[in-house]
Amino acid sequence: MTEAPLVLAVLLTTVLLGLALLHVYWAIAGVNAGTAIPTRADGTRIMRPGRLASLAVAGALAIAAALVAGRGWLTVPLVPMRVFHVGTMGVAAVFALRAIGDFRYVGLFKRVRGTPFARWDTWLFTPLCALLAATAFAIAFSAVNPPL
Repeated sequence: MTEAPLVLAVLLTTVLLGLALLHVYWAIAGVNAGTAIPTRADGTRIMRPGRLASLAVAGALAIAAALVAGRGWLTVPLVPMRVFHVGTMGVAAVFALRAIGDFRYVGLFKRVRGTPFARWDTWLFTPLCALLAATAFAIAFSAVNPPL
């Protein structure tokens, strides 16, 4: 792997692990509904994720980090490299779909825009998901050579 994709793999793995830890924190301490959970125009939550849901998302993010780390040769591969390649493409696809959104409350094409969550989604969450998707695609399709 050349130096640039290696750096991208380190950065993306770090961000995904940071997001996993954030979701663990939310599972323990609770979530600020105004900025972290999509709301209707009147401010009511569209969902009420519990501790288990937050931990499930944390687990999924940790698995995503492991897939990216494996693809970038940041870990010793215990499974065929194809698993990391396909898994990293899956990570990229999930974040790309999140960036596109549900066409109502989240993503580039959301219609509900006046809520605190919608503002955060416009300026942070959606651009971050798009950047994570692009980075994961770059890692997935980069030439991978094992370290010497």
